[in-house]
Order: sequence, then C-alpha cells, then structure tokens
Amino acid sequence: MSIFLVGYRGSGKTTVGLLLAGRLAKPFVDLDQQIVAMAEKSIKMIFAEDGEKYFRDLETQALLAAIQQPEQVIALGGGALIREENRAAIKAGGHQVVYLRCDASELVKRIAADPATAANRPNLTGLGGGLAEVQTLLAQREPIYRAVCHYEIDVTYLPATAVAEELMRHSHP
Repeated sequence: MSIFLVGYRGSGKTTVGLLLAGRLAKPFVDLDQQIVAMAEKSIKMIFAEDGEKYFRDLETQALLAAIQQPEQVIALGGGALIREENRAAIKAGGHQVVYLRCDASELVKRIAADPATAANRPNLTGLGGGLAEVQTLLAQREPIYRAVCHYEIDVTYLPATAVAEELMRHSHP
C-alpha cells in the first residue's frame, strides 16, 4: 500500500512527502516531477504549449505508472483528483490518501514565497493566481479531496516536520 498526499499547491505535499518517505523508509514520488520528466519541460510550458488536457493526460499516465510500484509515498498535483479515472485507480489499489488542508490565505503566502512558482507553475484560472484563484479552486477541489481521503490534517500553521510526525501516527505501513 502506498500513501498519497493530496492538497492544493503550496500545502507542503513534496516537503512532507520527502520527510515521511524517509521516516517510513519508502521511496518518494512527486507526480509533478514525473510529468516534467516525461514532457521534458515545465508544467507552465506544458500548459502554454499543449494545454491543460494534455497535462492532465500526462498526469494520469504518471499516476497509473506510480501505482504499479508498491509501498511508496506519492505527492499528487493539486488537480490530479479532478479526473474520476485517477480517483478510481487510487481507490482500486487500496492506497491510503491523506489530505493536507491549508487556509487559502496561507497558501497564497507560501506560493508567493516560492521563487520557482512564477517560472514553473501556470495560473489555473483567469483570476491571476492570487487569493481569489486559490479560493475558487479550493471550493471546487476540497469536496473531492475530502471524498477520497482517509485522513485530513490542517497544515496551515504546522512546520513540515510536525506534519510528517502526525502522519507517522496515522500511517499503516
């Protein structure tokens, strides 16, 4: 069984995933990094040159490949669960899904503080990537995250190490 970390961009999936994988002695997979490697370009470039549908197709391919490997910690992109096919594949494998929930205003701060965001990540709506965009997408995605997850943790004010420790208490290796 693998552990899937889900949540909005900036919720700490990669940072927490690396820590958790190290503590569980499991491999770590960042699905977005897999997609970038497959496409040989940034996510922002994929969106600009090929469109969101192509990105989502690559995302599904990467997810289905990752699921084939047992006992991993996998960080999903914020929109990976939009597709029913992806949700069904995770559910069919009996994997543990953890939602890293974070307040929209904190997500905006974290995203703005990440120097790689502007170069590598596209805005996902016409709202310009700020608080309105985060609130809009959270309103759409949060019910999906909650429907799929086995456990939810509020990461808004927790350092990544504390989140990883909390997840250690809830993981079922």
